[in-house]
Amino acid sequence: MSLANLLDFDLDGLAAWCAARGEQRFRATQLFRWIHQRGVADFAAMTDLARSLRDKLAAEAEVRALPVVSEQASADGTVKWLFDVGGGNAVETVFIPEADRGTLCVSSQAGCAVGCSFCSTGHQGFSRNLTTAEITAQLWHAEHTLRRRLQLADGDRAITNVVMMGMGEPLQNYAALLPALRTMLDDHGYGLSRRRVTVSTSGVGPMIDRLREDCPVALAVSLHAPDDATRARLLPPGRRFAIADILAAADRFQASRGRPVTIQYCLLKGVNDAPEQARQLADVVGARRMHVNLLRYNPTGLSLRGLAYEPSSDAASEAFAAGLRSRGVVVHFRRSRGPEIDAACGQLRRRAG
Repeated sequence: MSLANLLDFDLDGLAAWCAARGEQRFRATQLFRWIHQRGVADFAAMTDLARSLRDKLAAEAEVRALPVVSEQASADGTVKWLFDVGGGNAVETVFIPEADRGTLCVSSQAGCAVGCSFCSTGHQGFSRNLTTAEITAQLWHAEHTLRRRLQLADGDRAITNVVMMGMGEPLQNYAALLPALRTMLDDHGYGLSRRRVTVSTSGVGPMIDRLREDCPVALAVSLHAPDDATRARLLPPGRRFAIADILAAADRFQASRGRPVTIQYCLLKGVNDAPEQARQLADVVGARRMHVNLLRYNPTGLSLRGLAYEPSSDAASEAFAAGLRSRGVVVHFRRSRGPEIDAACGQLRRRAG
């Protein structure tokens, strides 16, 4: 009999699993805290659980972490883990420390089916969706590894923010994503603020509406172009979902949250960084209270179509940002972190080393 991996369950799911074995919900809550708040995988060490429950757990369950293939650290403190998810597949997870926060970039798929032409992950193609346990295990390993390494006191968190911006399109793996998000938000789990858990999407409009209905997290939309024709060349989903439809879904999401949606825009030299395109993007954003995050392109080699993209110059980037600001758009540059260990945006590609 295969053992149930308890990282696969949010609290409701774990309570149902325990109830099927004659255990009350408060026992599931205790177990959930041991696993996620304390990082304990040995049932024998969960001393406030009844011995009968510990015996059941030992016979039927486990807390199965992902094997670590490699860990790399950047000079700026960024850490990247490569995790083995079986079948010759591996995924990457990145921790980004800052003065006021610790952000974990989590993968949702082995590979990616979206195939954005400037993103390294798309080069490897799509292998499979990750399970809930495989998504949650990235946070479980990072949080408790970093707590020990940093010698944090009980109650202090190493990770304050999670962004589903790693390998894969999260909204194409929705069934596994949702319980993982709920575990991140649960006060008995990681207790992360709903403002500090962000799902990034390439623009799967109908799934944005589902996420709005199901889970109170933040949203980031990868736009990367101000018009449908340019976007379709950069992002294959642009051929299916028009910018107007994506932003309409983002409007509904933002109205339900009362928090700005983030628009992500990677500046590519000679492709989407012209002053006229800044004006077009300002028109697209219009009066929306959305923030535009400008990303500097992190080189990934030849694209899927054999094109070699280049980052916009500093002057062109600043002019683009100024063009947006002059029309009332809130703009920030996202700082690239860990490029020398291929940990920056667009560079994740299951590479060991």
